[in-house]
Amino acid sequence: MFQFIQYNQRIRKVGDVVDHIEGTGTAEDPWILTTPPGRSEFDAWRDEDADPPALRIRVGSTTLGYQLRCLEDLHAMLKDHGDWMLLGNADEQKEAKPGTVEAWARSSDNPVGGWYGLRKGYRGRFGNYVPPVLEHLGLAEVEHNARSNRMRAI
Repeated sequence: MFQFIQYNQRIRKVGDVVDHIEGTGTAEDPWILTTPPGRSEFDAWRDEDADPPALRIRVGSTTLGYQLRCLEDLHAMLKDHGDWMLLGNADEQKEAKPGTVEAWARSSDNPVGGWYGLRKGYRGRFGNYVPPVLEHLGLAEVEHNARSNRMRAI
C-alpha cells in the first residue's frame, strides 16, 4: 500500500490554470482539487473505514466512491504501460473509449475484474476524478488541456 503524502497547502500554476490544493485527504479536511481541464473543483478523501476502503469524491452535492486500491492499481498499470495514456471520461451509461484510463477502470481485465466505482449509476467519470488525486500524491503527471488529456506514471 502507498504511504500517502499529506500537504497543508500548495498552489501551483499549470498553464493558465491555477490549481489550488488544500487539505490532508480526510473527510474532515479533504483535498480540494480540480479536474484535468481545470474547469471544475471537487473534494477528495480517503475513507479507510469503509468496506471496501474507498476514495470518496464530492462534486457539488453528489458523492462518488471508488475502491481505494484504485490509486495503487492505476499507478502500477501506468508503470507497466510506460507511456502517456488518454484519460477518457464517460458516465457509467456511456461506453468508454478503448485504451483509456476510463476504459481500464471498468474492464474485466483490471485487478478487481470490473468497475472500481462503488455506487451503481455513479461508477463512471473515473478518468476525470482519480488522475488528479494520483497527481497530487506525486505518483503521476497529468496534462491540463481543454480536451484529450493524458497521464503517465512517475
